[in-house]
Amino acid sequence: MNLKPLGDRIIIKQAEAETTSAGGIIIPGSGEKPNQGEVLAIGTKCEEVKVGDVVLYDGFTGKEITDGANDFIVVKEEDITAIIK
Repeated sequence: MNLKPLGDRIIIKQAEAETTSAGGIIIPGSGEKPNQGEVLAIGTKCEEVKVGDVVLYDGFTGKEITDGANDFIVVKEEDITAIIK
């Protein structure tokens, strides 16, 4: 898939959901997608986020896109809550 975000939009590859707890217990089909991922592309008006950053974003925002086994989300820069360092 070839997408180019416009303005202050950001394309994020969503992280995989955890299937094992910290204690090693397998969690079957929790269904929750994590609200973090890697930035794949940014629009021309984005100032604080750059390609390759791992970010946290608001849970009920953006447009979800699926390309085969990969899940992407397009959000505004203001919907990014933190950059994970």
